[in-house]
Order: sequence, then C-alpha cells, then structure tokens
Amino acid sequence: MSTNGEPVTTPSGTAAGVEAEAGSGREAIVRAARRAFTLRPYAEVTMRGIAAAAGVSPSLIVKRFGSKEALFNTVADFGAAADELFAAPPPALGRHLVLTMVELRARFRGDPLLRVVFSLGIEDERTLLRDRFREQVTDRLAATLSGPDALLRAELIAGQLLGLGATLSLHRPDGAGARATADRLADLYAPGLQRLIDGPGAHGP
Repeated sequence: MSTNGEPVTTPSGTAAGVEAEAGSGREAIVRAARRAFTLRPYAEVTMRGIAAAAGVSPSLIVKRFGSKEALFNTVADFGAAADELFAAPPPALGRHLVLTMVELRARFRGDPLLRVVFSLGIEDERTLLRDRFREQVTDRLAATLSGPDALLRAELIAGQLLGLGATLSLHRPDGAGARATADRLADLYAPGLQRLIDGPGAHGP
C-alpha cells in the first residue's frame, strides 16, 4: 500500500516491491532525478529514465510529483539541506557544517550542493539553480553572520563547502578523504570555516 492507502503497482509486481516503493520510493526518485538533471540537459532527461534509475515505475513518479518540471523544481531546492547545515549556533557552526555535509553526502549518495556547479542545463536552468542557491544558502547564511563583509564571508563559506564536496567526490572511493572519519575531516577543515563565520578580529590579528 502507498502512504495514502492506495495500491501501488511496481515493475516486479511483488508485495516486497510495493512496500519498498511506498516506503523509500520518493527518496530514490529524488536521488535519481538529482543525478540526471546534474549530468544531462533538462531536455534530455526523461521520466522513464529517472524511473529506471530509481527502480520504480514511471507512474509512481507522475503520482508523486506530477510532471518533469515539478520534479526539477523539487531537486533544484536547497532549502532542506540548508536547514540541516545551519542548525547550529555560530560558535559551533564550522564543525557542524563539515559533519553535516559528510552525513548528507552519505544519505543522498552524493553532494546536496554540487549540482549548482555541475548542472549542464540550458541557461535558464543554470540561472534558476544559482538564484536558488544564493537565496536559500548564501543569503540565508549571510543573515546569520555578524560583523563586516557578511555576504562576502558567506560566499566564501559556501565556496569552501562546495570545495569539500568536490574534493571528496574527486578522490572517491579510495582517497584519503574517503577513508577519513567525519570527525577527522572536521578537525582539519572546520577551523578555516569557523574563522570566516566569526569574522575579522575574532581570532586576533
């Protein structure tokens, strides 16, 4: 059964397949769509291809999202990731950002922010991604920072987060970063973030 009580038909037609689609289908769809829209222009992405990558039926995607445009708008939304990334007070935010990025990458099986850099869509799609990233990540972070150059510092922090994700992706699966614990990554990477969060003068000359 689906979450709203209606039956769901899967390609396999098995009871286990129905339960799997109802319980985790949305996450699988969003993950597959995020990858598809990142790697290919919007016009080349198909609902059938996303369904195949997610292991669900195309009808389930239509039922849950309605259209390809609505699905794109879902994956072009950084708000949920930002909620988790910024869920710490400024004095502890640097370490929290690193630990949360690592956790989100594991949960999403990919970087929740990097699609803003690697999107191959047409200009309108790239502009949408950049505008949403600025509004939902950079501007939101800047509003929490005190002291001078808040927006510049927020942009630099966002850039460092993107850099962390790119580095971990570039050197997977057997790089030093892939073998390091989240705490060790935070030990090394968080101090630079924290200096930008705290602002000029917070750590002395």
